[in-house]
Amino acid sequence: MTKLSQFRPSVQPPATWDSGAGAFLTTLRSPWYSLVAELQDTVQVATADYARSRGLKALSLPLTTRTITCPSGLGSDTEPVAVNVSGVDTYLSDSAQFLLEYGCQIAPGGCYGILPSFRNEVPDATHLSQFTHSEAEIPGGLDDLIDYVEGYVKALAGSILDRCGDRLAEARGDVSHLERMANSAGGFERLTFDEAERLLRDEEGCIGYEGDGRTLNRKGERLLMERVNEFVWVTHFDHLTVPFYQAFGDNEGRTAKNADLLFGLGEIVGSGERHTDAEPVRKSLAMHNVPEHDYAWYVDMKQEMPLRTAGFGMGVERFLMWVLDHHDIRDIPLVSRVGETTKWPESVDRP
Repeated sequence: MTKLSQFRPSVQPPATWDSGAGAFLTTLRSPWYSLVAELQDTVQVATADYARSRGLKALSLPLTTRTITCPSGLGSDTEPVAVNVSGVDTYLSDSAQFLLEYGCQIAPGGCYGILPSFRNEVPDATHLSQFTHSEAEIPGGLDDLIDYVEGYVKALAGSILDRCGDRLAEARGDVSHLERMANSAGGFERLTFDEAERLLRDEEGCIGYEGDGRTLNRKGERLLMERVNEFVWVTHFDHLTVPFYQAFGDNEGRTAKNADLLFGLGEIVGSGERHTDAEPVRKSLAMHNVPEHDYAWYVDMKQEMPLRTAGFGMGVERFLMWVLDHHDIRDIPLVSRVGETTKWPESVDRP
């Protein structure tokens, strides 16, 4: 993988996420967050422009759901955030994917949204418990989706160069990684998980094992980017290590029609084709030990209105980490939710 920056950037984050009362005032005065705000706006505008050019519609979707994409069964790597709203037990959305699949029935050309997502995990240098999710669902299969995502990230890189390139170069010292993505001809390199495993066999600690399935860890992702390309897809993971809603990649149900796009820190886009109708959904729910009654509406929709779709989710903060050639995702949000007291404080000193 190409090293992005050879010298110290002139604009650095103030790390206010790890500070006490009044830290938000430092954030408000920081050139770093002024730049992040400009990049966020560019992502919003470029996403809308690109989605519209591909025939997708922006839908207004709720932030609460009783149908989470991180169920407690096999293939899930996080926990949902339970809340009570007006006396109703529900969850904060961890992804808009199910609602975007629903939306494809109303907007048959596809739909998209950039919305907050919530996950019950401890923030660290590459994970946030509250983050911004750029998601879309389109008619078609995995190849159609890969084509959409490649066009999307190239469009984002190009828009950032056009709108913020000079400022970004002055602040961070290098925009060559954006130029390489924006100007990349053709599709990115692709490997199946089986091919990736063979390529990594000489290096220990790249492949993990969860029950009967294999996973690719961060070390393996980085080594693939070094050995193959700085932008690379890994497709067809073991089905038992991905969520149940991904379509089967073979007749036996061993693999999934999914694809992770690696660049920067590793996985930045997760995507996959969905089951078209109810029968494979029921089979997959059983395989993953997920109760069907928790997803009854989803099964009913697949039964009554079969539709072949595929979708993706991109963590905007992870994408901006790559844009800024930065190492800590906790420095990206304009308003930090890291390290808040668990109970109501005596004085509310954060926005």
